[in-house]
Amino acid sequence: MRTRLTVLPALVLLAAQLAVPRAGAEADPGVTVAVNARAGLETVSDTAVGANHAIWDTTLGTPEVADLMKGAGVQALRYPGGSYSDIYHWRDHTAPGGYVAPNTDFDHFMAGVRRAGAKPIVTANYGTGTPQEAADWVRYANVEKRYGVRYWEIGNELYGNGHYGSAWEADDHPEKTPAEYATIVKQYAEAMKAVDPTIKVGAVLTTPGDWPDGIVAAGDAGTWNEVVLSIAGPVVDFGIVHWYPTGSTGPESLSKTNRIADFVRMTREQATRYAHKDLPIALTEVNTSYGMNTQPGALFAADAFATLLENGVFTVDWWNVHNGPTSFSTIAGQPDYADFGLLSSAGCLADGTICQPALNTPFAPYHALAMTSRFAGPGDQLVQAAASDPLVKVHASRKRDGGLAVLLVNQDPDAAKPVTLDYTGYTPAASARVLSYTNGATGITTTTGGSATVTLPPYSLTTLTLRPKASTAAPSTPARPTAAAVTDREATLTWTPTSPGVKYEVHRQVGTTTEQWGETTGTSFTVHNLTPGTRYTVNLIARDNAGRVSWSSPPATFTTTTPPTSTCAVTFTDTNDWGNGYVGAVDITNTGTTSLDTWTLAFTWPTTWQQVTSGWNATWTQTGTAVQVAGTAPLAPGATANTGFVGAYQGPNAPPTTFTLNGTLCTTR
Repeated sequence: MRTRLTVLPALVLLAAQLAVPRAGAEADPGVTVAVNARAGLETVSDTAVGANHAIWDTTLGTPEVADLMKGAGVQALRYPGGSYSDIYHWRDHTAPGGYVAPNTDFDHFMAGVRRAGAKPIVTANYGTGTPQEAADWVRYANVEKRYGVRYWEIGNELYGNGHYGSAWEADDHPEKTPAEYATIVKQYAEAMKAVDPTIKVGAVLTTPGDWPDGIVAAGDAGTWNEVVLSIAGPVVDFGIVHWYPTGSTGPESLSKTNRIADFVRMTREQATRYAHKDLPIALTEVNTSYGMNTQPGALFAADAFATLLENGVFTVDWWNVHNGPTSFSTIAGQPDYADFGLLSSAGCLADGTICQPALNTPFAPYHALAMTSRFAGPGDQLVQAAASDPLVKVHASRKRDGGLAVLLVNQDPDAAKPVTLDYTGYTPAASARVLSYTNGATGITTTTGGSATVTLPPYSLTTLTLRPKASTAAPSTPARPTAAAVTDREATLTWTPTSPGVKYEVHRQVGTTTEQWGETTGTSFTVHNLTPGTRYTVNLIARDNAGRVSWSSPPATFTTTTPPTSTCAVTFTDTNDWGNGYVGAVDITNTGTTSLDTWTLAFTWPTTWQQVTSGWNATWTQTGTAVQVAGTAPLAPGATANTGFVGAYQGPNAPPTTFTLNGTLCTTR
């Protein structure tokens, strides 16, 4: 969490400022945006856009705040507030060691939730509480008061209890290990579900690429996620991650959204590996480190929320509704108070020289949440979209009513961006409703424009809301296919039937384009001639006898294996991780019949933020993301060369998927 009037050292706001848009800046020559409605991504949940409430906030649950949350389309509100969750006792509304504001008890919170039309997410006290206390809270909430609280977290950031060195989270348990947390989480889940079997219980996980992910502490059987998912994974219903990316400039902080797809995917892969199931992911705290109250914060929020929803995160909860000022600077020409809140707390800096605007004045990220909730609502499906200019981020949403919305984020603080849009799988009417939030604005404006072109003001958010040129009946949308029998060269997709008499087209996503692999009237399809060690994303589209096509199914993603047999085999191991670097071991075995007098192993990092800093027992070189390891001695048949390196990373540390030895694809063990 981020506490009131406090900023963790890694997130201290620096004085660096973005350039104020200069008068008469030349417009960009043009940007092409491609939207492919056939390349379906994930569907938006009814808790997608959320925010955190905290019991030290004197305005928690007030009608004015609830109405502001409703006005922004906030669908989820989390309580009782970050690390306070692990000292809070709901029945007597106390938090020993912390400040509790008047009129912030659970019933006041729920009154605000109901007025806002949102859904509650409640964090039960793990640090200083008990399973029985949590079960009593469920009984009060859902049996006595009939509030219908569905989502319950067990504690907050418990990996910060001192087990890995840093201690900010209260934890009175004699053991602070992930095994102890997971074991007691099972007790919480059992006690709480005995009261209301319909609730969903979540366990705290670390975010891949963020401390202490990857670290194995003394005496532990694995990393925090490995241990927690192995023990508690089978009984919990979702995993909880938090994300506070760093950055001291606009470009640096805004670029961090490129980490999202990898850390969400890796969290899911960990759940599959250790809990043996597909575990839904909730990101219940997120904020930025630069321009928290100004346009960089708004641009980050819109891009991050949309990207997280595209990747299937079912709730994204901004920290916080109110928080308080910590420093002052001018960013992109606007006053910024380094305040994690969506709304002004009307606070002043310690010396009293600078004060915030009136209480509950919305900051820029508030308007970003409002834009996001209008762009993609519950039941809408995100689809693939991309821009030719890296400073323009684009997201698209196919609406339940047949419309299409395109969210465009211009990250250039100086230049307007004229955009030409191209649509695949959707034919829009000529006109569109245009929503715009510009730098320094006090709200979102609405105008009418065209569906094919739009000019994005500098440092702005723009959403085009489109209607189809012609509406026709279409077959039912197919369900998500399932990939099975995946080898290095083939995979079989299966699915449940939808409308009778339709053909199912099988499409592979390639960026914003799709390629059709084939079609069938059945409910399975086997694809051949795949590339080993490659991740594939596939959708189904149903087509009836009149040629009408359905919406795209949600995607199925699978990764082909490496060859089961080859003349070489490679084992890649992270042997000692410290959170942003590690010692890696690479064992290379000659499984062929010919001695290799000289040999070179080659692989490619999955991301741009992974790096070899040094190596041994071979000559290590890296160019871009490509790595080569040149042997220093011959490799006889059956022999293994043991080499290693020190690696560094600044985001999710995904291992490479394929290795070649002298150009031959190896088996990865």
